[in-house]
Amino acid sequence: MTYLENLLEQSGYQMKTTFWQDFSIAEKFGLEAIRDTFQRAFNEWKTNVEYLTELILVLNWKIWYWYEVQNFEVSKLYNELWENADSYAMDNLKDEDLRYFLHTVD
Repeated sequence: MTYLENLLEQSGYQMKTTFWQDFSIAEKFGLEAIRDTFQRAFNEWKTNVEYLTELILVLNWKIWYWYEVQNFEVSKLYNELWENADSYAMDNLKDEDLRYFLHTVD
């Protein structure tokens, strides 16, 4: 079972995007590629609550994946990106969108 399959089994969350795969590809090209992938995904999807929520979930999962394999530099970058996206969500989502976000990431 892959790491992602294990996460999906544990969380029961059904993926809607290719964010996990997109970041996995970017990781092969280094930190700037990860940052660029985040910027493109965030700028494109920050107004779509489901995709924004999934982006934030994937960033969180990537933090812990890289922490567990003791690549703290990559884990730290994912944490920085997660903090940015999560702050945006908490500051900008309202009503049903905020409820969806909080319920899904909880």
